[in-house]
Amino acid sequence: MVLNYIWIAFFLIGFGVALLRLIGGDLAIFPQVLTGIFDTAKTGFDISLGLVGVMSLWLGIMKIGEQAGVIQLFARGMAPFFARIFPEVPKGHPANGSMVMNFSANMLGLDNAATPLGLKAMKELQELNPQKDTASNAMIMFLVLNTAGITLIPTSVIAIRQALAVDQGLVGFNAADIFLPTLIGTFISFMAGLVAVAMVQRINLFSAPVLAFFGGFIAIMAGLFTWLSGYPPDVMAKYVGVLGSVVILSIIVLFVAAGAWRRINVYEAFVDGAKEGFGVAISIIPYLVAILVAISVFRTTGCMDYVVGAIAWCVAAMGLPTDFVPALPVGLMKTLSGSGARGLMVDVMKTYGVDSFEGKLAAIIQGSTETTFYVLAVYFGSVKIAKTRYALTCGLIADFVGLVGAILVGYWFFK
Repeated sequence: MVLNYIWIAFFLIGFGVALLRLIGGDLAIFPQVLTGIFDTAKTGFDISLGLVGVMSLWLGIMKIGEQAGVIQLFARGMAPFFARIFPEVPKGHPANGSMVMNFSANMLGLDNAATPLGLKAMKELQELNPQKDTASNAMIMFLVLNTAGITLIPTSVIAIRQALAVDQGLVGFNAADIFLPTLIGTFISFMAGLVAVAMVQRINLFSAPVLAFFGGFIAIMAGLFTWLSGYPPDVMAKYVGVLGSVVILSIIVLFVAAGAWRRINVYEAFVDGAKEGFGVAISIIPYLVAILVAISVFRTTGCMDYVVGAIAWCVAAMGLPTDFVPALPVGLMKTLSGSGARGLMVDVMKTYGVDSFEGKLAAIIQGSTETTFYVLAVYFGSVKIAKTRYALTCGLIADFVGLVGAILVGYWFFK
């Protein structure tokens, strides 16, 4: 229901702004909006088709892991933590394994791998859902934690910064200097989302499993940062890429090897899972096209610029510094469109310099926030959830806290 109101608002507000601009003499605005609508509709369709191969691959691998019992082992290790935050999901249910794998992929910044795993988890959570058109508590917790997921390694952001530094003629530039700030920003966002949902669902987070999970996570992150921070940026980027590749390929080989050891028909298991991936990818096309078209209208008409300008005025009126405002559109856009936010991040880096405070802050925000509306539309759309309850509210709380946290962390490290 909330998405319905937001979707309508994007169109009506965008149309009203475009009409005012037309009256003011901007004759190109309506053709631009119309072109944007058609382009984003095609983009939504292309993205969905592009996911077919990835989803088929990963859901096929997941099917092997299920039949081989490997996913159950992953889920068993996370069982104490998951039992606390997902009390409605029975112990040993396949959804636990899918959620574990989804969180792991998100932590490594492997978006293409995380999406099909997340969609599979939503499908399995839907099997436990007594009201098929209404989001369950477990679905909401999973989706909010997914949108506020911790990113250990912002691989793509580091790669983009390194490439722009070369174009700008910077020598000895450390593209990975946003590694720790981004990690802290994502942790803040994750905690905000977890606390927001836990308060609504009345989940007690002050328990040994939850505290042990976060304590262990912080220790691992400290060790990882200590290891990587001693290398030059180009070497660090290579190690980051190798680490992600090794983890992904190791999981695939582990699943296949375990399936062979258990003497299951690995090939048939993969094909069965891949068929599910094809169906899921096709089913999300209308939901993805719908949200992207609405975002395009809001963005093309300049509504985002007006929102940012108003925020800058309010910040200045309170006597606060406004040098973070140029990077703010990245965070606002990220809740709507990942590719749009990436484009805005690059624009900030080109305008102010990749090594400027604004450029660094844009990179931190890009790595610390998530495409909440996109995830909400795609994940809930894949299982035909119409009533999302408080999922969007909690997701936006996590986004807002994460954005503020990223700005504060940026000032802490670079000002």
